Amino acid sequence: MRIGEGVEWAIHCCTLLAVVGEERPLPVARLAEFHGVPAPYLAKQMQALARAGIVESVAGKRGGYRLRKAPPEVSLLDIYDAVEGDAAAFRCTEIRQRGPAALEPDRYRKPCGIARAMWAAEEAFRAQLRSTTLADLLVGLVHDVPPESAAKGAAWMQEVLG
Repeated sequence: MRIGEGVEWAIHCCTLLAVVGEERPLPVARLAEFHGVPAPYLAKQMQALARAGIVESVAGKRGGYRLRKAPPEVSLLDIYDAVEGDAAAFRCTEIRQRGPAALEPDRYRKPCGIARAMWAAEEAFRAQLRSTTLADLLVGLVHDVPPESAAKGAAWMQEVLG
């Protein structure tokens, strides 16, 4: 399974919106500037988050995006599903029912071990994302962000939101 970079970008943007707070929406151009990513591609991720009800768009001169839900109410799975969709990553095509060793379909009464292992792995992945919220990420920021980077980020926010 490969997770698209849009998921990472969306999580970072939601985290930044949580830091900024709901009073100050940020335009896509500013979110893209802060993260050093292309605004047109980021706009697609933000639109997906808005369709999922995670963020909302605010119109006007000081408009942009803001979180629609409180950080403890937004799981990483919510963001992942908004960007990537909630379709299963693994789809069993029952190839064991093909080729020279194949039997009639009714002889295969249960999924094979490969399918069971893949489904279990995907459920573990989804459970981990489900159990981690934006609030959890906010708590970890103090440990994850070097102090110099936090100071630069705070100065940027002061300038932009000033």
